[in-house]
Amino acid sequence: MGCRIIRFWVYGGFLAGFLLMALMPVCCRSWSLPLLLVFLQLPVYMLHQFEEHDDDRFRRFINELIGSGREVLSEAAVFVINIPGVWGVNLVSILLACTVNLGFGLIAVYLTLVNAVVHVAQAIRLRRYNPGLVTAIFLFFPVGGIALWKICATGTVPLSYHLLGAGSALAIHLAIVAYVVSNLRKLPSLSKS
Repeated sequence: MGCRIIRFWVYGGFLAGFLLMALMPVCCRSWSLPLLLVFLQLPVYMLHQFEEHDDDRFRRFINELIGSGREVLSEAAVFVINIPGVWGVNLVSILLACTVNLGFGLIAVYLTLVNAVVHVAQAIRLRRYNPGLVTAIFLFFPVGGIALWKICATGTVPLSYHLLGAGSALAIHLAIVAYVVSNLRKLPSLSKS
């Protein structure tokens, strides 16, 4: 069963994204708009993950692009990156934004925005589509951008929360790159002797 969850997590997430959005009018009705927008980062990310990971697209794309067809990104790594690394980080961000300070919601917001920038930068550099690009452009930029704007408009969130949010998002993305590069270095060279 564990292997099936690792392999097919994205489909449950996709459906859960719609479920979370459908529950928002009831569960989140007393929340401020900025807090609601922080919460929205999670279901929007789940919809993005479907475009990115359906049929193992992202993992195959990275393994082909960086590993020349060899595995530098495993199914288990994709699971860990997305479940604790995205869902878990969003969960903590939402909980802290609700109970401690709205500024903690910037962790979720910057995670969304940094991911969008990475998708677009990669598409420009490679001059081609990458898995997740469409939802990064049409979901992440508007939803993340509006959330950032509305949080800033409250006037209650100091720069330190922006640094925490942006720093966390960058650290997560850099950790993924470091993991892939580390795996690439462990592979034998493709050059012929």
